[in-house]
Amino acid sequence: MNEEELFYLLALQKVELVGDIVAKKLLTHYGSAKEVFQSKAGKLESIDGIGSILIRNLKDKSVFQKAETELKFIKENHIDTLYFKDENYPEKLKHCIDGPVLLFASGNFDFENRKIISIVGTRQITSYGMECCRKLISDLAPLNPIIVSGFAYGVDIVAHQAAMENNLQTIGIVAHGLNQIYPKVHKKYAAKMEENGGFMSEFWSSSNPDKENFVKRNRIVAGMSEATIVIESADKGGSLITATMAGDYNRDVFAFAGRATDKYSQGCNNLIKSQKANLITSAADVIYMLNWDLGNEKSKPVQKQLFVELEPEEQKIYDYLQKQGKEVLDIIALDCELPTYKISSILLNMELKGVIRPLPGKLFEAI
Repeated sequence: MNEEELFYLLALQKVELVGDIVAKKLLTHYGSAKEVFQSKAGKLESIDGIGSILIRNLKDKSVFQKAETELKFIKENHIDTLYFKDENYPEKLKHCIDGPVLLFASGNFDFENRKIISIVGTRQITSYGMECCRKLISDLAPLNPIIVSGFAYGVDIVAHQAAMENNLQTIGIVAHGLNQIYPKVHKKYAAKMEENGGFMSEFWSSSNPDKENFVKRNRIVAGMSEATIVIESADKGGSLITATMAGDYNRDVFAFAGRATDKYSQGCNNLIKSQKANLITSAADVIYMLNWDLGNEKSKPVQKQLFVELEPEEQKIYDYLQKQGKEVLDIIALDCELPTYKISSILLNMELKGVIRPLPGKLFEAI
């Protein structure tokens, strides 16, 4: 995208009554933001949903001064701009009708052939939540996913830290412009995150972390990922809003259950009870439910060993698959007389040992 078109896109964002949905309608109709501003009123009126007030707002010249100021900030601070029609824009977010027309980014990003997971939860994370979050990300590391969160207190920052500890790309979706870091105490993590990942926002440099911005931010967290995982949440909170948005976008939602008496497990337990989230206890559950194939990962390949020591339950499953051939998880659990909740972890360990592999249709076979 050239500088001229970026200028007009910025100006379009500042036109009153033009949100992301209306902007996309205009851009799809005309092909460029410049053409929108140069269009005659009669032609604009022919577009469904474009009324006289909006047409009058498009003639407001003050938006160009605002665009010029923001463009100067973008250039001086080397901010990347991701346009919703461009290849570098997160692929899944393109399919969200209310996804941002423009994303502003700082850091180093690589979305090509990458799995993206959003991790959300309470700002009042407990030791249980920390353990769940860190182990989950550590166990997912062989698949080299991108870890997305909101860079807030609690679950968010623990997820970003765990991703960095495992050399995974991690992205903080922030609710303000990229001219600042919020909360300020997290500024110490910014440089490290930008080495492999970084920050994204739809907000201009003039935007502060106002309350309403966090709700808008949540739709990006939910929309750009394959799945959203709720670690801990009270019965109300931003993480539940994100989970609902993810469900509305037809994304998978997962939640860790907690004790019935724990305040910060109520939200997760309610998501599971209302069937708005799948219950998980480990990374193996996520891998199985998303039908991810460890065998195709190039970044951190699992090397098959010549002689592998198997646990008794693993040996039982291996012998079964050698004899039976391809089989689905539920049937493996039934025939091997193992509980379903346990077999996901066993199968993942066997994949890591290189003795079985997953197949399309949630089948498994011995190697």
